[in-house]
Amino acid sequence: MNTFQFQNPTRIIFGPGTVDTLAEQLAEYGKRVLLIYGGGSIKASGLYDQVQSQLKQAGAVVHELAGVEPNPRVSTVRKGIALCREHQLDFILAVGGGSVLDAAKAVAVGVPYEGDVWDFLTYKAEIKSALPLGTVLTLTATGSEMNGSSVITNWEENLKKAFGSIHAYPKFSILDPTWTFTVPANQTVNGIVDMMSHVFEQYFSLTSDTPLQERLCESILQTVIENGELALKQPDNYAARANLMLCGTYALNGGMISVGMQNDWASHMIEHEISAIYDIAHAEGLSILFPNWMKYVHKERIDRFVQFAVRVWNVDPAGKSDEDIALAGIQATRDYFTRIGAPASLGDLKIDGKDLERMAKETVRYGPVGSFKKLNEEDVRQILELSL
Repeated sequence: MNTFQFQNPTRIIFGPGTVDTLAEQLAEYGKRVLLIYGGGSIKASGLYDQVQSQLKQAGAVVHELAGVEPNPRVSTVRKGIALCREHQLDFILAVGGGSVLDAAKAVAVGVPYEGDVWDFLTYKAEIKSALPLGTVLTLTATGSEMNGSSVITNWEENLKKAFGSIHAYPKFSILDPTWTFTVPANQTVNGIVDMMSHVFEQYFSLTSDTPLQERLCESILQTVIENGELALKQPDNYAARANLMLCGTYALNGGMISVGMQNDWASHMIEHEISAIYDIAHAEGLSILFPNWMKYVHKERIDRFVQFAVRVWNVDPAGKSDEDIALAGIQATRDYFTRIGAPASLGDLKIDGKDLERMAKETVRYGPVGSFKKLNEEDVRQILELSL
């Protein structure tokens, strides 16, 4: 196990009816609020009205940034920054899923910075401060409600980049699983794939002597597998939705499940280049890429893939070689993704190979990616070819 530091400052308020605590949470922070949300589903569900009621109760002055995209644009973030500066807003409230939360974080770090917020995503500047923000989560997927990470797309340049900072952690996040009951099936599927992929990036590690972290990862994967299909069959099953919501938060909340372990993140970086060009859902790309990444790298540490197959997918090891067991676990991953309705190839999304070279080159712009196996441009290209 490696030496580590861990800090997570976000307060989680979890359970039915917890949106009614919003005014109380806001009392600790500013009353000039930028409310950020997406395409309007929160109005159809009634959540918007409930949030507005709480903001009124708190005596807040509210300005809105609506229409945040599924792959949030830096142009939208810049609009939010301008609103905060124009109206001297001092708190940001994000109501929605991971994309809305990511946009809110980018606005929060961008307001006090004199340059352009895109500088943070291209490693030209360091984040030193941010406006405080809070979140009301409506979609189980990214873990953005309890971490300091954000992924933003520059559509004009077809670039999708990420930043992370302790300054971007939400001050509080309200998680009421009942607001996920009406999430469309395809978004539930994407959430399942997303949170499992976050665990994969941490679980497949070359770090040794980490039995607790490995079992934490495995338990989240097992819980998602068990509850994912149940939530798809019974969308208003509170237990299934609550378990998925907690899994999504724990899967990526600043490294709690993988402290002391080296992480990978190559598959995420490859996927960012796909969705930067084709604007697909992030999880759709991960569903396609991850089993192919697994096939490409599994021999780097086959014992971890054997453990994954046996502990997570209950593969019977009797009479099988390590290679056979590992491949059976990888196939079980692909089969599960397919069973819940996630895509298996880029062709399923009508994406051909014409941009493979560009995507491979951009993935390694700052050098080889990943740690389980360091991938160069040719490695990335081969994984993309496997994914066609």
